[in-house]
Amino acid sequence: MSLYRFKSRETGDLVMLEPHGKRILEIIGKDPSAAGVILSQQMPAAVQALRDAAVLEEADQKRQREEALAKDDPPPAFDSVGLRLRNTPFIEMLQRCEKAGVGVVWGV
Repeated sequence: MSLYRFKSRETGDLVMLEPHGKRILEIIGKDPSAAGVILSQQMPAAVQALRDAAVLEEADQKRQREEALAKDDPPPAFDSVGLRLRNTPFIEMLQRCEKAGVGVVWGV
């Protein structure tokens, strides 16, 4: 399995497994198939998009559990580590980099 390595001059590297790194990049509107950069001025919107996606994921999972319960079906299984928890180190990285005025790169 491949990895995504996010780098900045302000923080240490952040390494994610490919499916998780790809999903995060897609959420913030970046192309996960190529190297890229998140500029400091893009970071507030990226943080908000990640937070919004976590809320939507949790609401969707709750809805699916409730629907299964209403039908007397077994509850669906979800990844034990949700998007909110996976987002946390990346959000912290973005917030530190925004404050320092530096970008985050990957694929280099």
